[in-house]
Amino acid sequence: MPSFRAAPVRVRVPATSANLGPGFDSAGLALTLYDDVIVRIAESGLVVDVAGEGAESVPRDRRHLVVRSLRATFDRLGGQPRGLEVVCANRIPHSRGLGSSSAAIVAAVVAARALVLGGDELLDDDASLALATELEGHPDNVAACLRGGVTFAWGDPVQVLRLDAHPDLAPVAFVPPTRSSTRKVRAMLPATVPFTDAAANAGRSALLATALSTSPQLLLAATEDRLHQQYRAPAMPRTAKLVAALRRSGVAAVVSGAGPTVLALVRSADAEAVAAEVPKGWAVLPLQVEQQGARVVPLD
Repeated sequence: MPSFRAAPVRVRVPATSANLGPGFDSAGLALTLYDDVIVRIAESGLVVDVAGEGAESVPRDRRHLVVRSLRATFDRLGGQPRGLEVVCANRIPHSRGLGSSSAAIVAAVVAARALVLGGDELLDDDASLALATELEGHPDNVAACLRGGVTFAWGDPVQVLRLDAHPDLAPVAFVPPTRSSTRKVRAMLPATVPFTDAAANAGRSALLATALSTSPQLLLAATEDRLHQQYRAPAMPRTAKLVAALRRSGVAAVVSGAGPTVLALVRSADAEAVAAEVPKGWAVLPLQVEQQGARVVPLD
């Protein structure tokens, strides 16, 4: 049985965007929009308090994703505490393609490690990534959430290449009022794709790493996709229409994760003008790249 810290732990986790066009299930980008989670070891029972995004719909018991992920991490660390108090301040929109589930999972993994004496040694960074990937089902969002910056994940066990984003990169997120289900839109993908489309995506994915880290002038070409966005378009026609319109105007726009959020990858000088193109009913979030990733922060 592990030894637990008495003091509460506060973890800040960033929103993320995955795929970024051609990098399906591999590319990720951390963004300056955050959820905060405070976890304290209690004498007994479970208390869950949620404010902000999703507060009206998420469960406040053992079914909550943060709680389930905490339990899974404590199992890896050697045993469960007698009780838990969990407070979530959510700012990442739910079911919009901005990595809210990955943020919850990563927050739990990081918090559990911090609450166990010697947790960093018992569950090192690679093991934390592997566990978060197992809980989420794919590594793209959790890798970016944990490591920050630009990430490319692959393999089993999962490995990650992390790059610093170009300092002039300024993502702009267009968030619609409607939600999407990752499970449903993944089910729309075909079992096979044309060889020419696969080859095109392979080349664009290779270009994507360079465009995001050193050569943002290549972003429009680097974010072209033939592997997944076109197949999901019928489920989110307004998203597909906005992506197409922005790209016709020279903006490197993509579906953020499984959508329906649209992410425009632009230079800082162009961010204000691109943000002004927000369609009626959509929220616009001018952001930066979060270079650090998930971290324990002081309590207020």
